[in-house]
Amino acid sequence: MLTIKKLIAEKLVAGIALLGVPTVPSADEIAAMLEYPPDENMGDLALPCFKLSRVLRRAPVQIAAALVDSLGDLSVVERAEAVSGYLNITVSGEYLAREVLGGILREGERYGADDSGKGKTVVLDYSSPNVAKPFHIGHLGTTVIGHALKKLHEFVGYKCVGINYLGDWGTQFGKLIVAYRRYGSKQAVEEGGIDKLVELYVRFHTEAEQNKALEDEARAEFHKLELGDEENLALWRWFIEISLAEYQKTYSQLGIEFDSYKGESFYTDKMPAEVQKLRESGLLKIDDGASIVDLEPYGMPPCLILKRDGSTLYPTRDIAAAVYRKSTYDFDKAIYVTSAGQSLHFAQWFKVVELMGYDWHDRLVHVPYGTVSINGAKLATRTGNVVLLKDLFRAAIDEVRGIMTEKNPNAENKDEIAEAVGVGAIVFYYLSNNRNKDINFVMEDALNFDGNTGPYAQYTYARTCAILRKNGEEIGGGTWQITAPDEAALLKVLARFPEKVKSAIADYEPSIITRYILDVAAAFNRFYHNCQILGAEDPAVRATRVAITGAVNVVLGNAFPLICLKTMEKI
Repeated sequence: MLTIKKLIAEKLVAGIALLGVPTVPSADEIAAMLEYPPDENMGDLALPCFKLSRVLRRAPVQIAAALVDSLGDLSVVERAEAVSGYLNITVSGEYLAREVLGGILREGERYGADDSGKGKTVVLDYSSPNVAKPFHIGHLGTTVIGHALKKLHEFVGYKCVGINYLGDWGTQFGKLIVAYRRYGSKQAVEEGGIDKLVELYVRFHTEAEQNKALEDEARAEFHKLELGDEENLALWRWFIEISLAEYQKTYSQLGIEFDSYKGESFYTDKMPAEVQKLRESGLLKIDDGASIVDLEPYGMPPCLILKRDGSTLYPTRDIAAAVYRKSTYDFDKAIYVTSAGQSLHFAQWFKVVELMGYDWHDRLVHVPYGTVSINGAKLATRTGNVVLLKDLFRAAIDEVRGIMTEKNPNAENKDEIAEAVGVGAIVFYYLSNNRNKDINFVMEDALNFDGNTGPYAQYTYARTCAILRKNGEEIGGGTWQITAPDEAALLKVLARFPEKVKSAIADYEPSIITRYILDVAAAFNRFYHNCQILGAEDPAVRATRVAITGAVNVVLGNAFPLICLKTMEKI
């Protein structure tokens, strides 16, 4: 619809100019005013002339009536009507068939994309689990939102650098080292992997409630790690190796790859330079023994840079990491995908970066998302109250496999399909929600394969593949004709894809694509049930409907990867 809006806006600007008004809005301003009516009987687009009334110094009803004729000779418009201060516009079926349908089939895998990001680099910091802790449902948000944003930016030409900023440093490693030496063994950890490490971590906290000296012991072991103790470093590296092996299984299921796994430990030797710069600039102040940057003038609490004992904190590390990434990748934008609970943290150190004089401070973007609970209970690794992603995925995969065994026992590649659909169901369920919304994760809802779900969307795509296979001929160019309302309605939905991509990127909101996929699926399935496709008697009608099916296949095939959903030609 972006092209359609542009064509209409240009004509409307010309019509406004003929009114002899002192100020004529630009075509971009008019295009931005065009909206989608709530009722299809009001047309496909509407210009609310109330927004022009003050500028044009005329009543909205008069403006709407005066602009009707300006669209008379525009081929994209079938009908224009002035109704109660609105200019209601209906797009012509001929234009939909010639330009929208033809354009989708011509552009293929590039439909919906553009070159707005060409020559620009985006660094995305997402997923970033704490080493020695397994993926649970709380990690799903940063992982799939972050990767969806990466795919969206790549789709419009950005060079994207995906960074997994591993939580591989901190006192938790002192705790794990103590727990391993007291309660664990090499054989037990090798056999149990990350699950055993979590068991040790949970046991440490249980024991520490009764024995407070364990906390001091853990701090001492981490201090030895900071000083380069070889024995502790060897254990630390081993814990990371075990963790990454486990994480890779989940990333593989999601189809995610990272360009960098540089974790917190990588920036240990890069922090002193930034602390010194803060000190030399006069920004660093001593408050009760700690080193801070005062942010009271900006309505925020102080940003802690160094503890009383001189050790660094998260802001110190994040500032050093940002400086390194700017010098290494020369990013045009650096996106951080973390929970909304960290919003103040990011606002603080973003402001510190600005005060330090870094002119790229305004290219730092925090993308927050809501919390996840399980049936209302907060997640916490130390108490063991988690739902592991691998268990959640396994349950979903088993559910799909059971349905397939019942309905299509002879299906080929059953395991591959079950994994793609099962994992896709969980991801789709999550990304269907606005990212700022808190989610109370209910297993039964996530694994419900009826209605507006990932499996429904994937089945719709598979249905288009089946129709195209049965047709047996490649879709060539042609003169297509719209003969049914459901054909036109579906093409109008398909025409919105480029606009949805732009909105998803501008708002950092993958759910815009998820909900759009459901709109396409719903429109296609209405078309499928109400219009004979391969069974159409008229060859021209059949050709048009096969072409429309092909266009749906293209759009869904382009949209699915943007939200980590796999395309399956058979289900």
